Amino acid sequence: MAETAGLDLVEISPNASPPVCKILDYGKYRYEAQKKAHEARKKQKVIQIKEIKLRPTIDKHDLDIKIRNILGFLEEGDKVRITLRFRGREMDHQDLGYKVLERVQETLKDHCKIESAVRSEGKQIAMTVGPK
Repeated sequence: MAETAGLDLVEISPNASPPVCKILDYGKYRYEAQKKAHEARKKQKVIQIKEIKLRPTIDKHDLDIKIRNILGFLEEGDKVRITLRFRGREMDHQDLGYKVLERVQETLKDHCKIESAVRSEGKQIAMTVGPK
């Protein structure tokens, strides 16, 4: 039947019992499938991890600006990794760094979910937040 119509016999689902086949133009079928896959890829949102770096001696206003940037990233649907780096003798006063990240956490608690809590990683402490 396919040969008389000048079309191709295409097996749609080979695992079904009995296998499902259609008579159609195979080139057009491939083109439509490729177009559908392209549209699906175009609509996908790739979630990126943005990073904001802080210091334990950051000033209040500077921290507010960093928090505003974090909120902007979260609105776009990205995850944000917040790292606070210590240098030299600052390692002796890690409590200052934890207080800064606690303040950030308190400010952001309504706007995001905390994906990984504050944890120490060598000379820095980090946390990851994501959009709600």
